[in-house]
Amino acid sequence: MSTSPLGTHLDRRTFFRGAGIAAAAIFGTGLLGACASAVEEQQAGAAGAAEPVRGGTLKAGISEDVLPATFLTNTAGSTVVIGLAYDSLISYPHDRVEPRPRLATGWQLAADGLSLSLDLRDDVTFHSGRPFTSADAEFSIRTYADPKWTAQLRGTAAAITAFDTSDPHRLVLAFAHPLGNIFDLLDTVPILDRESIDRLAAGEAFIGTGPFRLTARTPNTALTFERNENYWIPERPYLDRVEVSVIQDAQALLSSLRSGQVQLANGLNYRDVETLGSTAGYQAIPLEGAELQVYVGTNVTHPALGDLRVRKAIAHALDRDRIVTEVFRGSGYPVNLPWPKSSPAYDEARNSTYPRDLAAARDLLTESGGAVPNLTLSYGAGNPFYEATAQIVQANLADIGIATTLDPQEYATFVKNLIGARFPGLWVTFHSWAQYVPSTLTVSAYPFNARKNASRFDSPEYVAAADAAWQVPDGTSAEAIAAYGAVSDELLDNLFLIEIGVILNQIAAAEAVQGISWTKRSELQLTDTYLA
Repeated sequence: MSTSPLGTHLDRRTFFRGAGIAAAAIFGTGLLGACASAVEEQQAGAAGAAEPVRGGTLKAGISEDVLPATFLTNTAGSTVVIGLAYDSLISYPHDRVEPRPRLATGWQLAADGLSLSLDLRDDVTFHSGRPFTSADAEFSIRTYADPKWTAQLRGTAAAITAFDTSDPHRLVLAFAHPLGNIFDLLDTVPILDRESIDRLAAGEAFIGTGPFRLTARTPNTALTFERNENYWIPERPYLDRVEVSVIQDAQALLSSLRSGQVQLANGLNYRDVETLGSTAGYQAIPLEGAELQVYVGTNVTHPALGDLRVRKAIAHALDRDRIVTEVFRGSGYPVNLPWPKSSPAYDEARNSTYPRDLAAARDLLTESGGAVPNLTLSYGAGNPFYEATAQIVQANLADIGIATTLDPQEYATFVKNLIGARFPGLWVTFHSWAQYVPSTLTVSAYPFNARKNASRFDSPEYVAAADAAWQVPDGTSAEAIAAYGAVSDELLDNLFLIEIGVILNQIAAAEAVQGISWTKRSELQLTDTYLA
C-alpha cells in the first residue's frame, strides 16, 4: 500500500490520564512525521501552552548512560541518544501500528508480501554534512542484523534477503517469507552513518540525521546535544541545546528537578511523579502507546523451575493488583499475557488464567513432589520500582513456602545476564515490544524469542506458533489475530515468563517544558519542544 502524511491533531489532554513516573524500560524504548502536522500529532505539554518559542537550553536528567556496545538494544541510555540524534524510515503514531512517513515518504508492499519498495527523502543530510541515500538505509538494516549488536528485531532484519539501492532515493527490499512486522523494523532501526560506525562502537561519535547533534559526552556523567541547523523539518528543532545529566540515584534526580537544576526527569519512582503531577509548576506525562510490562522471568534449566507445576504455583502466588497499585500507583493493569489493551492479541478471558490463589499454588507445589530450594531473585540495582516489585514478589512466594534471596545487580551486568540468559533462578524487570505487531515480541524480544530467550526455554510448538504469526503478511488481519491466539496459548501453557502487569511509562517535567513527544520505544522526541 502507499501512504502520505496524515495531519489529524490529537487532543493534548489524551496524554494526561493519571499521574505517575519516569521510567525507562530495559528494552523497549525518531518519531516525528514528514511535515509539521505529523510532528504536532504526537506532542504533550501543559494545558494552555503558548506559541512555540525558539532558542534556549533544556536540561534533562536520566538514570542510565548510553552503553555503546548495546546501542541497538533499546537500553535506557541509548533511547535518549537515538531519540535526539537519529531518524528512522517510518514512524508509528502512539495509538496504533500504522506506518507514517519519516525518511521514507511512501511505500508499496507486494501483494504476496515478499517485497517492499520505499521512496526516500532527497533533502536529508547526516550531521557530518554527507547526503542520506538508499545505501545508508541498507547499511543501517544490515548493521542491525549483525549479531555483534544483539538487536532485538535482528531476526526480522536478517529475513531481508536482497536490497536494491540502484536509485539513491528508492529502496527495494526482498524477503525470505512474508514479514507481518516489517514496519516495526523500519520504525525501530536508526539510520546510521557508515563512515563513523567504528567510532560509535567505541562511544566516540554518534552521527545521525536527527534534530540534534551529540557534541560532547562524559561517560556516566553528561551528554550535550546542539541544534542540527540543517534538519529536514523546516524551522525545527526549536531548542538550541539539550544538556543531559546522568543521575543514577532516584532521590538525587528528584532533588535536581525540584531545585531547577534539570527541567525534565526520566527515572523517578512512580510515587514521586504522582506527587509532582499534582504540584504547581510541574507535569507528569504518561507515554501512551509506549507501554511496558513488568514480569517475573524463570530459568527453566534450574531443577525446580524446570517443573511447570512450580512455575504455575508462582503465577498463582503473585499479587498483581498490589504491585500495580503500590509500586506503580495504579498506572497500569494486571495481566497474565504481555499484550496491552490496544493490541490485536489482547484477550480478557485468557488474562484471567492465573488469578492469585494461594491454595491452588500450594497444591501445585505438593504435586511437584518436594520442597523448592531457595531461589535467587535478581533485579536491576538502584531502580526503585524494580526493587519494590522484587520485595513484593519475595513476600508473595514466601506465602506459599518458596524462599528467595534478593540479588540486586548493577545495570550493565543485569543487561548482559538478560541477553546472555545467565540468570541463575528468577528475575524481575520490564519488557517492551508488546505494543507493536504481536509477532515482533516472540521473534525478537530477548525474554520471548522462540529460538533463543533469557529463560533458556526451548519448544518446537512455540517456535511453530511464533513463526506462523510472523509470516502472515498483514500483521493486523483476522488471520494474524487467530495466529496470535495460538501464541498466547503457548505462553500460558508453558509459563517460562510470568506476567504481572502492563505499566504506562511516565516522565516528569517542569510545566514550562512544552511539546514533548516520544516513540513507542519511549525514546524522547524533542524536535517540537520549547521552553514557555
